[in-house]
Amino acid sequence: MNTVGFMDYLSDSSRMNPLFRRLNNDEYRSREYLTWEEMKILIKAAGERGRHRVRDPALLLLSFRHGLRPGEAATMKWDAVMLERKVIYIKRLKGSQSGNHPMQQDEVDLLGQLKRIYANSYFVFPNERGKSLSVDGIEKIVKRAAEKAGLQIKVHPHMFRHSCGYFLAEQNRSTRDIQSYLGHKQIQNTVRYTAENPRRFEHFDWQWEQPF
Repeated sequence: MNTVGFMDYLSDSSRMNPLFRRLNNDEYRSREYLTWEEMKILIKAAGERGRHRVRDPALLLLSFRHGLRPGEAATMKWDAVMLERKVIYIKRLKGSQSGNHPMQQDEVDLLGQLKRIYANSYFVFPNERGKSLSVDGIEKIVKRAAEKAGLQIKVHPHMFRHSCGYFLAEQNRSTRDIQSYLGHKQIQNTVRYTAENPRRFEHFDWQWEQPF
């Protein structure tokens, strides 16, 4: 068997040696999202160190609030932001549906500061040269914030999108609304958030006489 054939053999998941197989994310972590309380701790930590004490917390806050993928946050430009109207146009990647989202006042305030600080950049979240952040750059920002926050869960940037979905599900938003908000073309991608929401079972009546 030649080298190429051997690698093809290994790539067959039915025969792959476990030592060569990359584990799924859920095998590394017990959950793939952060709670709102954890997000607040992380956002606060992002603003407590380094030169970018406005950019970094704004990046994390908007990524959570609007369910942004790292690439969507990295390429966001100021022409998508309408501060006076408190509206932001979310340009989705991976074939997802783009659309306008409302902004909360804390987002408007942070973005107003950002626009003054990085007045010469087209990008909302620029790097040192005023160009767009890379996905690797965002990962480093998140890693530093997580270390500062001391969270007991390994954090990565794509968790913010999942955190948004689970947060909306806990607010009892409909699956259709969450689908539209996150830009999912297929509702099957959204069902995970409502299916794992424990509040669905809060109406269960366990008020029987305790046997112990």
